[in-house]
Amino acid sequence: MENTPPPMAWRYCGNQIKRWRERSGVTRETLADEASCSYEYVKSMETGRRRPTLHLLRVADELCEAGGLLLAAQEYLRPEKYVFYAEDFIRYESEAIAVSSYEPLLIPGLLQTEEMALALLTADWPPLDDETVRVRVAGRLERHSLLGKATRSYSFVIAEAVLRDPIVPLAAHKRQLLHLLEVGKRRNVMIQVLPTGIASPGLSGPLALLETPDHEQLAYEEGQLSGMLYADPDKVSLATQRHAMILRQALSPEESARFISKLAEEL
Repeated sequence: MENTPPPMAWRYCGNQIKRWRERSGVTRETLADEASCSYEYVKSMETGRRRPTLHLLRVADELCEAGGLLLAAQEYLRPEKYVFYAEDFIRYESEAIAVSSYEPLLIPGLLQTEEMALALLTADWPPLDDETVRVRVAGRLERHSLLGKATRSYSFVIAEAVLRDPIVPLAAHKRQLLHLLEVGKRRNVMIQVLPTGIASPGLSGPLALLETPDHEQLAYEEGQLSGMLYADPDKVSLATQRHAMILRQALSPEESARFISKLAEEL
């Protein structure tokens, strides 16, 4: 499966900003200066790679004398709940009867507390505007309801280093660990820890496996700038084999719960 392209509204609005700017003889550098942002920031919006901000629309509308036509686009540019390249995965995740994932760097989104989600989204770069952060935190928390569907199974393997690294204040980190313990009590949720000091397929990065209601097997991997959802049997088989090895090297759910509990007690 190919990456989901940026939303059409982003691309269309960005194209309109570019057309109005060129029609008015305004350079991209001038628009960037007036909007107090970088040339590349404006370029990314004009090419549809980033959502045009309300501030840029206002500046461009006034600078290009668009008479409110550019500013009117704000109604079609409400922040998306999820980054565009993850939309296919999120859609399949919402319907999947089984989700298995490995995360070497972060607490999985389905398990993040609001404090953790806010910290991670606030740290994104280039910085997200406040409205986008708010909408995406809410979207991430909405996904938690999936875990309440007892007929669906969820398996999470988290690298030990993630649990030891308090990227939020210690009190918030402890609440995150306790949240993992609480969620892990559900009979349809299994949380395991992959210890450090092991040469593992997990060193190659995060990985998720999905099984649809029609028993189609999918694999998903995500990097800094993109995410890929695979349906190709060969690639899914490879991902499944790697995940199986990670599971074999991880602590059991019971051992993992004791490990997480001990970390929380030490805080």
